[in-house]
Amino acid sequence: MSEHYDYVIVGSGFGGSVSALRLSEKGYRVLVIEKGSRWAASDFPKTNFNVKRWLWMPQVGLYGIMKMTFFPHVTILSGVGVGGGSLVYANTLPIPGSEFFTQGSWAGLANWEDELESHYKLAHKMLGATQTPFSTTPDKVLAEVGKDLGRDGHHHPTTVAVYFGEPGVEVDDPYFDGKGPKRTGCIKCGGCMLGCPEGSKNTLDKNYLYLAEGLGCTVLPDTEVTAVRPREGGGYTIETKSSKAWLFKNRQQFTSDNVVFSGGVLGTVDLLLRLRDDAAGLPKLSPRLGQMVRTNSESLIGVISDSDEDLSHGVAIGSILHTDDHSHVEPVRYPDGGVNLFKFLVAPHVPSESLFGRIKGSWAWFRKNPKAAMKLPLRDFGRNGIILLYMRTLDGTMSLVRGLTGMTTTLEPGNEAPKAFLKEATDIAERVAEKVGGMPVGMVPEYAMGIPSTAHILGGCCIGESPEHGVIDAQHRVYGYDGLFVCDGSAISANPGVNPSLTITAMTERAMTFIPEKTAIS
Repeated sequence: MSEHYDYVIVGSGFGGSVSALRLSEKGYRVLVIEKGSRWAASDFPKTNFNVKRWLWMPQVGLYGIMKMTFFPHVTILSGVGVGGGSLVYANTLPIPGSEFFTQGSWAGLANWEDELESHYKLAHKMLGATQTPFSTTPDKVLAEVGKDLGRDGHHHPTTVAVYFGEPGVEVDDPYFDGKGPKRTGCIKCGGCMLGCPEGSKNTLDKNYLYLAEGLGCTVLPDTEVTAVRPREGGGYTIETKSSKAWLFKNRQQFTSDNVVFSGGVLGTVDLLLRLRDDAAGLPKLSPRLGQMVRTNSESLIGVISDSDEDLSHGVAIGSILHTDDHSHVEPVRYPDGGVNLFKFLVAPHVPSESLFGRIKGSWAWFRKNPKAAMKLPLRDFGRNGIILLYMRTLDGTMSLVRGLTGMTTTLEPGNEAPKAFLKEATDIAERVAEKVGGMPVGMVPEYAMGIPSTAHILGGCCIGESPEHGVIDAQHRVYGYDGLFVCDGSAISANPGVNPSLTITAMTERAMTFIPEKTAIS
């Protein structure tokens, strides 16, 4: 026999957690299914050398919080666990510029900027948004770069989801009139993206999900949804398996009147592509499924300092420099000793379009800086490193499709592949390196194959005016199937050019307003 719910939510990230709370408040019986584990502050890895807790790679028995997915056109970094990407994201909560709301497949289907304004405010409140109250050396260096570029005045602190309070001091819930969990003041350890060890980061398990569970919502971790099939008479059957079992998959089955897909782009799009190919699954899904996938047109460049100054203290991202009207850069940090596994995953940042050019440039750099090259493996990438995250609102899309070995990327007509080397990003990295006496480095896939990395993969289930233009409508309802919704990063239908977590939260808050309270249904 299958246990029945009003709503089953697939995934517990920003879309799933918001849906869980708002549906529970409306009186529905809700189940959240999450393939990752539930994590306490003491469970997070202190270093990414602890790959068992850091990396998600279930094929070899690794069930950590960070997933790295390698595609032909992009390397994707994403989070796994109860709370989804909030466990590993950098806490920043920016609102996109006005152009975001008038571009892409959702343009003209609503007055998006006006309609989302109140939901952004609510999301800020729920996530405990506050301005970073201090400035650190990477922030000051970036401010100097801004001044050198003639952008003095375009550098400012971030708005972040962190409880600062009194460092290291635990207090009763400061956000929800005592209904939330106790919190501890941030100690500036820099560990936000390895999993906050103090409980200061306002992850979703401390707000939306926590409150939802208090209202009776059930969260089922370590469980992966394998199929969603329409039931005779209405509703859906949801089939699952254990994420961790090797031989006996502990397969379960649930039924639900409605399903909300919130597994992020990699989870939602992959599952729906498989279900569209299944005659007993969801074969009527839009032909636009998997299309209009985009990044924030970003570049990730590390700068390893030759100085002995400890750069690891602070929050993950403490400030932003707007380099022009459509681009900005943020200095990102990890904790002291936290990410030295990256020593085996990086190479010199040499912005050449050919591998030969990158090898030639690396050799020239090593010959010119032999001492720095020899010291590089001895540097602590958390203590001595700054990661520069450069993002643009300029758009370009690709598609996710099913191949022989699983999901892969293809280019859409008229679009170029995402670029690993952006001239302005390289210029900024070189300026920062000069100021801290360091060298720029990048990920090995960028060096070897010219493939960029992103922590912000978006789209694939975009909003459109019809099934020919999008997978979901302006209320996030899946075309062709009553009772199915998509609320996660795959629903973002233009390039926000900023960290997208707040936008996913606000869009889901809006989507939930269209669902009536259970008691109001005749």
